[in-house]
Amino acid sequence: MTTKPESAGKPAASTQRLLQAIPKVDEFLGWLVPPVDAPVSLVKSSVRQLLESLRQDILKGAPVKPADLTQEVLLPRFAELLAARLRPNFRTVINGTGVVIHTNLGRSLLPESAMESLLAVGSHYSNLELDLATGKRGSRYSLVEEILCELTGAEAGLVVNNNAAAVMLVLDTLAKDREVIVSRGQLVEIGGSFRIPEVMSRTGAKLVEVGATNRTHLRDYETAITDDTALLLKVHTSNYRMIGFTSEVPLVELVELGTRHKLPVMEDLGSGCLIDLSRFGLAKEPTVGEVIRAGVDVVTFSGDKLLGGPQAGLILGKKKIIEQIKRNPMNRALRIDKFTLAGLEAVLRLYFDEEKAIAAIPTLAMLAMPPAVIDRRAKRLRRLISADLGPVCRVETKNIASMVGGGSLPEQPLPSRAVVLAPLDRTVNELDKGLRALSLPVLGRIEDDRLLLDMRTVVDKEIPLLANCLKEVFTGKN
Repeated sequence: MTTKPESAGKPAASTQRLLQAIPKVDEFLGWLVPPVDAPVSLVKSSVRQLLESLRQDILKGAPVKPADLTQEVLLPRFAELLAARLRPNFRTVINGTGVVIHTNLGRSLLPESAMESLLAVGSHYSNLELDLATGKRGSRYSLVEEILCELTGAEAGLVVNNNAAAVMLVLDTLAKDREVIVSRGQLVEIGGSFRIPEVMSRTGAKLVEVGATNRTHLRDYETAITDDTALLLKVHTSNYRMIGFTSEVPLVELVELGTRHKLPVMEDLGSGCLIDLSRFGLAKEPTVGEVIRAGVDVVTFSGDKLLGGPQAGLILGKKKIIEQIKRNPMNRALRIDKFTLAGLEAVLRLYFDEEKAIAAIPTLAMLAMPPAVIDRRAKRLRRLISADLGPVCRVETKNIASMVGGGSLPEQPLPSRAVVLAPLDRTVNELDKGLRALSLPVLGRIEDDRLLLDMRTVVDKEIPLLANCLKEVFTGKN
């Protein structure tokens, strides 16, 4: 006797029974008594999503039992799914990586004064483009231009939405369809695979490379100058270092060459900082003021890196040049909004008192933080978690090195202290995944099969929260 085969494409009888046992949408909604405190449309779509996932699991032969389709089992799964969908996609996290300016985590944190300004302009009307003295239309750039000029010595300035936009706008204004001379060793690639030559080509500017990868001399620039040359460009290599047999032309010499040939000189400073950070043991970076004093015609830099402000591209320089850039129609497409202006102005005002800026701007405070302060944070976290985690995780502290990040000060380690977790009941990768899945995600870094939480980038008020997160992921309680 032979068994009659199932019809092609028809599920087996056991599969059919499981499919029929899946509750209908209306039936499932009837289980939700009292009604769930969430938008009805989201509740219904979440129910459909859960039931469809069950159906697909059954059809794929996943180990689904009739007991898995009961109210007692499905309601908790639904609650978890709905909670995930109600949770914002854009969330705060605890940064235990030790990377101060972490691009993936939002770069620089803003000081309290900047956050107060954001709240004020977001909840009230403002004088974004109104001259309060005349009652007529004003310029949003004027709200920070005078402050920038006073802090740096520039004649004029404006702000766009990031430094790549700033570079593009300047090149489009000064060198469209003409030649720009750049050292080969400065043709950098920034985040997201954006490269200086590609940014330049979008503006119509023609790249003229001079020198060798590791050495460029003043004569290389001078030899390359033609009647079609529009600009001499210097790109500060803030996101990498070249060592060994190297040389580059100092900015002051490039400015002198530009003056002789009546050519403007631009420097893309990249990270950009307003104060000398070498006092904290960091490598010497040119400040914006130093670049302006060297006589450059225009300089561009980021607002959310070493400056410690919101994302922005700052353009400073000679008034005649800046006025040309302001009139470029592309400027409107790249302009910043009221929130960026509010945050930026608040941060810039702190720089009038350098010591106050270092204490109040989180990026500067983290970079200048004494090792003893970081050690106290590490010891505090260890005390808070040792008793709860003792049976399931070895907890230690260790000297490590933080990084500046954000394409700033590469190869510049910062002495720091970490809380080290060596889980006993799971792999370190499972621990890392569990911490990222929390409602308040925690990011650390894995080294030698252990998870390190660098306390330089965990602020004081986050330490109890971090302790609760660790307890939750290990014990299910906080």
